[in-house]
Amino acid sequence: MAKNFHIPIRMCISCRERDSQNRLTRFQYIDNSLDIFKGSGRSFYICKNCLNEEKRVIKALMRQCRSGEKEKFRSRLKEIITDDRKS
Repeated sequence: MAKNFHIPIRMCISCRERDSQNRLTRFQYIDNSLDIFKGSGRSFYICKNCLNEEKRVIKALMRQCRSGEKEKFRSRLKEIITDDRKS
């Protein structure tokens, strides 16, 4: 008898497309700071395609985090993406 494997599906906050959890990048917004998910607290997902479309993802981040700090999100997102590509 074959086993059924469940693949978790999550939604990108920017484009609202659904994809498998392992193909999305997981972020969290804690203490007025955007960061990669560290294991506890609420989080959200952004797909790889949207990470390349800065304008669209910044708008989604401002909506998700209920903040109007556009430049803060833009600079922090660039830091996270460049750090992620190095590793």
